[in-house]
Amino acid sequence: MSMTFFYARVSTTDQTAAHQRIQAEKAGFTINEVVADEGVSGVSTKLADRPGGSRLLGKLREGDTLVVRWVDRLGRDYQDVTDTIQALMNRRIVVRTVINGLVFDGAAADPMQRAVRDALISFMAATAQAQAEASKEAQRAGIAHAKGRDDAYRGRKPSYSRAQLEAVRAQLAQGASVSAIARDTGLSRQTVYRIQEDPAEAEAALARWSA
Repeated sequence: MSMTFFYARVSTTDQTAAHQRIQAEKAGFTINEVVADEGVSGVSTKLADRPGGSRLLGKLREGDTLVVRWVDRLGRDYQDVTDTIQALMNRRIVVRTVINGLVFDGAAADPMQRAVRDALISFMAATAQAQAEASKEAQRAGIAHAKGRDDAYRGRKPSYSRAQLEAVRAQLAQGASVSAIARDTGLSRQTVYRIQEDPAEAEAALARWSA
């Protein structure tokens, strides 16, 4: 009997695997088992080297479906993501994403279908890496901006957490609407607009209030 696994990787204390599962179920997925890595960075650690990732790879069997929130959950960078998805497809495991409802299936036999599928994998992996690099750059700029301000002036305390800020940036990069992002993150539309208009200041506000 085939199984549907949901893999969650959360790298900050205010994210939870349970929240990601709820998002997947709201998107229409029926999950048989959840495997998670919490407090694990996806930037420096391959899927197979994470405790949960290693356990997941040992559980998956031919015909199973693996659901992830987005392809960046599966690897550190472009090459790692594409290699991981290809290896899963070679095992006849279907990979599906919650965001955008993408499906990567190794059973495709038609050369044109395979070409389109592989091109999409490459594009999505490249997008994930570009978003991660943009997030790191915005964070560096925000911290530098915060350090350049008078320490006695911190301004209004941010109404969002680190996890919410990262979620907003990720979904903006994927083309999600402000209204949809607000619903998903629990933030107001005005807050999402502010983050969209000045991501460096959004980072700076978190940095000023981190102490």
